[in-house]
Amino acid sequence: MKELQGKVCLVTGGSRGIGRAIVKAMADAGADVAFTYQQSKVQAEALAQSLSLNCVRCRPYQANVASAEEMERVIKQVISELGPITILVNNAGINRDKSFLKMTRTMWDEVMRVNLDGVFSTTQIVLQDMLGAGWGRIINISSIVGQTGNFGQTNYAATKGAVISFTESLARELAPKGITVNAVAPGFIDTDMLRGMTEAALTHVKAMTPMGRLGKPEEIADAVVFLASPRSSYVTGQVLAVNGGMYM
Repeated sequence: MKELQGKVCLVTGGSRGIGRAIVKAMADAGADVAFTYQQSKVQAEALAQSLSLNCVRCRPYQANVASAEEMERVIKQVISELGPITILVNNAGINRDKSFLKMTRTMWDEVMRVNLDGVFSTTQIVLQDMLGAGWGRIINISSIVGQTGNFGQTNYAATKGAVISFTESLARELAPKGITVNAVAPGFIDTDMLRGMTEAALTHVKAMTPMGRLGKPEEIADAVVFLASPRSSYVTGQVLAVNGGMYM
């Protein structure tokens, strides 16, 4: 029996990159998986169809995680189709990079709404089912940038640092109720988010990483599955850094 068989998992931002790898890993572990996407409809539907062939149920839902109303609608639909959600992975995130003096209020607000407000509203809605079940796993995707800061990313770093504090505080509240709350803080991972970097910048990143390479989305997904599994039952309020040793 697979360790997550019988569980229903919701992954926000699951059609590409790290989110896609998490959706696949959760399905491989036996969970039924719902995931949100915003624009990549063809990609999302193809992923769901391929995973549904492996004796699990997988459903894509189009939604803007920044909208509490849209997420409430989607979560009700997930519960109706798959059952109560007991594993939540808050993965959806965007970046709008610019040096602080050139950053617009719109760039700041967009990142805050998706990366932080989305975590708040989605978690609060899903939490009701977990409290009813007396069991749950909440895994928030933060970033090494939330731990160290980064030039041109004051907005992104602020949200990812806040996600860590949110994780630690919520873990204290929910530990007596059978619900664990943890975060994964990826380093520089080979996804579309890095495709805009110059070759010189990527070379610098690799040189700053003791392992000398970028991470793989699947390596983040493996950490998420561990935190969702019975193996992590005594782990809560932690930040699992998966960064090749760049930040210790």
